[in-house]
Amino acid sequence: MKKTASVKKATVAPKKAAVAVEKAAPVKVVATKPPKGESRTALVRRARRINRELAEVYPYAHPELDFDNPFQLIVATVLSAQTTDLRVNQTTPALFAKYPTPEDLAAANPEEVEEILRPCGFFRAKTRSVIGLSKALVENHGGEVPGRLEDLVKLPGVGRKTAFVVMGNAFGRPGITVDTHFQRLVRRWQWTEETDPDKIEAAVGALFPKSDWTDLSHHVIWHGRRICHARKPACGACPIAPLCPAYGEGETDPEKAKKLLKYEKGGFPGQRLKPPQAYLDAGGKPAPPLGAG
Repeated sequence: MKKTASVKKATVAPKKAAVAVEKAAPVKVVATKPPKGESRTALVRRARRINRELAEVYPYAHPELDFDNPFQLIVATVLSAQTTDLRVNQTTPALFAKYPTPEDLAAANPEEVEEILRPCGFFRAKTRSVIGLSKALVENHGGEVPGRLEDLVKLPGVGRKTAFVVMGNAFGRPGITVDTHFQRLVRRWQWTEETDPDKIEAAVGALFPKSDWTDLSHHVIWHGRRICHARKPACGACPIAPLCPAYGEGETDPEKAKKLLKYEKGGFPGQRLKPPQAYLDAGGKPAPPLGAG
């Protein structure tokens, strides 16, 4: 059922989710209004403000898969389908220790690879994909991961989403990663009504400078994993509640909402078992996330 265009009063948590997680603070009352009839200019401004707000909440947003080179990233991204990044990060060390290069994985015994990948789920299909893409890298690209979209999407198991993850994070070439979190949030925010990932990518990309695309993807995905969940969004702990036309679909009480904040199971929020030095604290341990007590 669509919301009406009438203004409603909503109680939301403090501006930044970090504050809401750490301790209860005086709530503020803001008026929220679905952007019915919102002009294109207003939509662009609202979308970009949401991204700026999320950039403040998640200044360290990054790919949550461990990788040391483009080959490791593309394999890890393929393996991440239908499982958590943490599970992939727990699995890939053994895989890359035994098969460190595309040449090694291309020549691997499938049964041995399947045994390593079993914890990731769909391990037979994923084994075919990673061995197949490794063979393609060796035969068509000299054992190197290409940096062009048209070449990446021809690799077995690699679609536009995986291609943009690799382009944006291994080669610094802007791309929008339309995963399930991204799809859910941009429709919830009424940035687009499209449901096809390619059309979502085009619609959202038109709202932002190309240089913002990769970081935008990280911000949206991190927010979807931590606060704006599919079934129980933590509206009362959301830093962009005043900008969200879907405010109220989830728990609006700040105290109850902050109990809904979550991350993938296990490990540190961020889930990288080998975080880059930029994300380590002074003691050499992974820095806590915003809002950690």
